[in-house]
Amino acid sequence: MTYLFNPPAIVSLPIRGSDARFPVGRVFCLGRNYPWPESYGAAPQEPVFFMKPASNVVEALGELPFPPQTDEFCHEIELVAAIAKGGANIASEHALEHVFGFAAGLDMTRRDHQRKAKAEGLPWEGAKVFEASAPMTAIVPASECDWPLDASLWLQVNGQERQRAHLSQQTWALAEVISRLSRQLPLRPGDLIMTGSPPGVAPLNPGDTIHAGIDGIGELHLRVGPRPAGQTANAA
Repeated sequence: MTYLFNPPAIVSLPIRGSDARFPVGRVFCLGRNYPWPESYGAAPQEPVFFMKPASNVVEALGELPFPPQTDEFCHEIELVAAIAKGGANIASEHALEHVFGFAAGLDMTRRDHQRKAKAEGLPWEGAKVFEASAPMTAIVPASECDWPLDASLWLQVNGQERQRAHLSQQTWALAEVISRLSRQLPLRPGDLIMTGSPPGVAPLNPGDTIHAGIDGIGELHLRVGPRPAGQTANAA
């Protein structure tokens, strides 16, 4: 087969304890999967999914680029489930059989874009889709994890804790999330599911250091890079 141009390289994540890598296909994200204060509005009655392209996934190492056209670059720590067995209409009692492993990930967000889009009733992919908007740790095989995961996820900025919750506080447990998503479309090997973030989301500034993780799964250390050339605060 001849392509018009060379296809992009396959995005992949390391697997802890293995030389093999996990090839990333699609990235599904779940909104509001932890209890949030009432000031943020009513919680959804059904899981709300959105997507990021695989090209936004990067290993959580070194510098995190500050995206353009935003003054509210926000962090969201999340449990990521890596799917290795596809299927449609998966029963919740069999859902975890489709999971290869887990990672800690950040659903980075341009919150000002998201808030404006919501207020105007518009799609808000632009708030979620930009370069390096999904940094993740290495994937830990599920075979190395006890289930259910008895773990907390947490995030610190410049040594100050901003987010912390136990995975048991999720509104929809992972098995239910997988089952419901598979009713919307068939899951495929290589899919990643980001399972929502607890309260404490807040803006980042250039030079901030992020230390975040999930007990027993992984930790990440990142430093926020400078604003794009020519862009100052309040330039969104």
